[in-house]
Amino acid sequence: MENIKISAKKLGKMAMPDFCSRCFWIELHVKKLPWQIFPGIFSTLDAYTKEIVHNWIDRDKDKPQFLKDLDITKYLKVPHWSKFQMNTEHGITLSGAPDDLLVSPRGIHIPDYKTAKFTKTQDKLFPMYQAQVNGYATIATYLGMDIDSLSLIYMAPATDEPQVAINGRHEDLFKMTFLPHFVPIALDIASIDPLLEKVRKIYDGVIPERGKNCKDCMALDEIGLLVNQSEDADPSLS
Repeated sequence: MENIKISAKKLGKMAMPDFCSRCFWIELHVKKLPWQIFPGIFSTLDAYTKEIVHNWIDRDKDKPQFLKDLDITKYLKVPHWSKFQMNTEHGITLSGAPDDLLVSPRGIHIPDYKTAKFTKTQDKLFPMYQAQVNGYATIATYLGMDIDSLSLIYMAPATDEPQVAINGRHEDLFKMTFLPHFVPIALDIASIDPLLEKVRKIYDGVIPERGKNCKDCMALDEIGLLVNQSEDADPSLS
C-alpha cells in the first residue's frame, strides 16, 4: 500500500458540505497545482498575532477575557511540521503546524489564528477549520500531549469610522487596530479517523465524477476544452 502524506489543513476540506471528491483526487495526485499563490503578508500577520498573544501571557495582566477564561499560564514552542506528524493505520502520514500551543492547568489549548472578521462567509468555512484543528489535536495526542481544548481566534480589523479617525492621527504611519474574537471548537479526535479512511478510498480509486455545481470542476473542464480547441487549430501545439 502506497503511503500518502496529507496535512491537517488539507484534510479539513473533506468536512465541507460542498466537498468535491474529484477536485480532492486531483490535489492528492498532483504535487504542484497551477496558480496557487499565498501572499507572504498573511504569514507575517500570523506570526505577529502569535507574538501579541505571547506578550499578553508574559505580562499576565490586561489580557483579553478569553485568555483569562482559559486560564492560560504559558506557551510552548510549536514543533516544525516535519516533527509534528503521525503515521496512521490507513497508510497515511498526517502532519501539520498548529499556530500555537497554549498551556493551562487542565492541559494544552490549540488555537488557530485567523486574520479576518467573523462573517457569514467565515461561518461557512467552520466545518473545515473544525476538522483542521482536530487534526492538530490528534497528532498532538499521538505525540503524548494532553489536549484540553481548541479554538479559532479571529483578529478582526476595526474599520469603523471612529477607529479610522483615531488611527488616522499618526503622521507617516499607517496604523490598523485588530480586535480578538474567540470561537471555541469542540474537541473531537474521533472525527479524524473516518476522514482518513475516506482519503485512502479516494486516493486508491479512479478519478471520481465531476461534482455537481463544483465551480473548480467547471473551470477545469473549460480549460481542457480551450486547450483541445487550440491543439486542433494548431497541431504543432500538441
